Amino acid sequence: MIRQERALRTRAALVRAAATEFDRDGYDGTSLAKISKSAGISMGALTFHFSSKNELAETVQNEGRALTRAALERVTAQPAPALQAAVNITLELTRLVEEEAIVRSAVRLVRERPDSDLWSDLWVPAVRRLLDHAYAQGQLRGDAEPADVAVLAEHLTAGAEAYLRTRLGTGAEFESATAQLERVWRLALAGISSPGRGQRTPPEDASGSTG
Repeated sequence: MIRQERALRTRAALVRAAATEFDRDGYDGTSLAKISKSAGISMGALTFHFSSKNELAETVQNEGRALTRAALERVTAQPAPALQAAVNITLELTRLVEEEAIVRSAVRLVRERPDSDLWSDLWVPAVRRLLDHAYAQGQLRGDAEPADVAVLAEHLTAGAEAYLRTRLGTGAEFESATAQLERVWRLALAGISSPGRGQRTPPEDASGSTG
């Protein structure tokens, strides 16, 4: 039993170290030797638990997905109007990315390992269902199609992750990505165009084609 518990602790330490390294340096910039050193665990012990970097990356992604699913279930279990629930999902996921290196790492690895399932595939369908409900209940404007609002939610969440990634590790103080996203959502939900004079609308053909 003691040996089994020690093995589980070793495996968990390796996964945490791998997540930290993948998050900072990416898949190509990380080696098993770096993970071994970061974890303070011998290469022999590492390869006993994980035969390759690919296996470690897959484990990190699986654990990141599990935390994402748990966050999604936690938010959707709370009573809230459908539109607010959809927004709450993006805020909770941004908080998760902000606080959990293993989730940040999983999101980065999706981009760097082409065969990986998209992180957004885990949560966008739930957001879309909530937005469909919100539309049916009159919580959205008539011209705010749920599919378009779901795209907005995905873009805002990806933007929050990009904002965070450019600032982590710089040593400079920066605003919480979750707080920033919450403020941007308030702006988006209120609308940014003025109904009075000076309102500008985009051209019908934004590509610049004249025919």
